[in-house]
Amino acid sequence: MDKRFQEIISIVEPIPDSIYGPRYRCSLTLKDGTYLPCAVLQSKTKLVELARRRLEEEKSGKGRIVAADSYGLVLASFVAGGNKVNDYDVASASPSKFAPPFSLLKQIHGETTMSWTGWVFEMKDGKLFSYGSSFLMEFFNLPEGYTFDDVAKVHNHSFISKEGSLVSLQRGGRLPADYRPEILFRERQFFTCYIDGI
Repeated sequence: MDKRFQEIISIVEPIPDSIYGPRYRCSLTLKDGTYLPCAVLQSKTKLVELARRRLEEEKSGKGRIVAADSYGLVLASFVAGGNKVNDYDVASASPSKFAPPFSLLKQIHGETTMSWTGWVFEMKDGKLFSYGSSFLMEFFNLPEGYTFDDVAKVHNHSFISKEGSLVSLQRGGRLPADYRPEILFRERQFFTCYIDGI
C-alpha cells in the first residue's frame, strides 16, 4: 500500500462493509492544495470484483434491473456515478472531524420512516441536537463548538420539539407535524478514493 495512505489506515477506525470491505473515513489534501474535508478510502480490488460480477449478471440475464439497457445502466453506475478522486492526485490524508466514531453509528439503526432515519445526539453538557439522514452515514455536520467526542448519548428515532424537549418517533409511522427538518444536522457530501492494498 502507498505510504500516503498507510498512516491514516492505521489510525482511523474503518466502517465494515460486506460488499466493499473496510471503508476508512478521512480528509484528503490533493497535490494542488485542494482540501476535501470528507473522503472515504476503500478497496479498488473489491470495486472491480463487484463491477465484474454485476456486469456478468446483467449480460447473462440474471441481473436485477428491468430495463432495455440494463447492462448500460450498471456500467454507467460504475464509471460515471459517485464523487471520486484519483489516488494519484492525493498528497496526504488526515482524520476528518466530520466522521462520527463507529461506536456512535452502531447506535443509529433502522429506518424511522420510509427512507429516513432521525435521531438526537445528547452532548455531555446536556444540550440536544436533532440529526437525520436518508442513508448516507459516513459524515455529518456538527454544531458550532462541538466534536463527536462531546456526544454522551444517542437517542435513536427521536427529534427535538419547538419547545426544546426530546420526542420519540414511532418507527414506520409518519413524521409528526412539528418535526422540523430545517434545524436538523445532516449528512455531508464526500468523495471516494479507491486504493490498492485494502
